[in-house]
Amino acid sequence: MPSDLRRPRRAARVLAAAVLLLAPALALAHAVVFPKTSTTGAYEKYVLRVPNEKTVATVRVEIRFPTDLRVTSFADVAGWQLEVLTDSAKRVTGAVWTGTLPPQRFVELPFVAANPKTSGRLVWPVVQTYADGERVEWTGPEGAKTPASATAISASAAGVGGGGAPRWVPWAALGIAIVGLGLALRRPDARPRA
Repeated sequence: MPSDLRRPRRAARVLAAAVLLLAPALALAHAVVFPKTSTTGAYEKYVLRVPNEKTVATVRVEIRFPTDLRVTSFADVAGWQLEVLTDSAKRVTGAVWTGTLPPQRFVELPFVAANPKTSGRLVWPVVQTYADGERVEWTGPEGAKTPASATAISASAAGVGGGGAPRWVPWAALGIAIVGLGLALRRPDARPRA
């Protein structure tokens, strides 16, 4: 088979592999709270990362906090106003940030909280509102189109798999995909073969 015909097939195979490798990165393109694992009873800095996946600006982000978590403080985020939601006992139950997040951008909204003293799973329901009035509720189960983020709490966070893997896996996959694509599309050696 002539090399000109093999090149498109090889490129197609590499692109298919790249899509498979990038699936974890695409799955993280939702409203996600980091870290994904933490320790029982610890004071943890959490960060709600919200990307804008639409063609209009995100103007409002609301999160509801798990009942067994005690939120103690928030960081200021330039360009965003914070409204802290509390119950009748003045316990922090949620937060609403309003601002403008243009398309193809993301914002990180940090807060500090005391983790529950028992192992379990914290679920973070988030509602993202766009300038055109559309609301995306990141409240579904794992594997749903709009899943709620979750954090595993255990006596030893390392026992849950540590916190590093979810952060570097998508970047490693992207790097491998780019290198593979480059190799597939490079020009063959023009020297005649003996």
